[in-house]
Amino acid sequence: MRLIGLDIGSKTVGVAVSDELGFTAQKVETISIDEKRHNFGMKALKKVVRQYDADGFVLGLPKNMDGTSGHSVERSKAYGKRLEDKFKLPVYYSDERLTTIESRRVLVEEAGMHNRHERKEVIDQMAAVLILQNYLDLHRKDKNGSKHE
Repeated sequence: MRLIGLDIGSKTVGVAVSDELGFTAQKVETISIDEKRHNFGMKALKKVVRQYDADGFVLGLPKNMDGTSGHSVERSKAYGKRLEDKFKLPVYYSDERLTTIESRRVLVEEAGMHNRHERKEVIDQMAAVLILQNYLDLHRKDKNGSKHE
């Protein structure tokens, strides 16, 4: 089962994809969106869905640090509804608290990307990878059918 992970922002959507077995997530691209013009990047996502023969989406759910939901959560759920309506594929949600911070840390400390402009080009993709990887890790089942904790 191949899933597409999305980090939904106000101007961009980071895109990642799982391998066919659902073990790992890899970055794909960053899609520009413009909510005011009702451009939600669906044409670009259609290409990704077709290219990877996706079975569903995993969207980051940007809850507040105390676990409450705010405007960003509602925006993410509205985006998920658009995806369901357009692609007729299931949409799953994964807590994305701290994924942007973790993405920045990985890019600076592990990838050596100290240039802010270079990081900006891939940080949304990296956040999408972390969202999707967290989901895959939490939902992977072992041979006995129990979930890994």
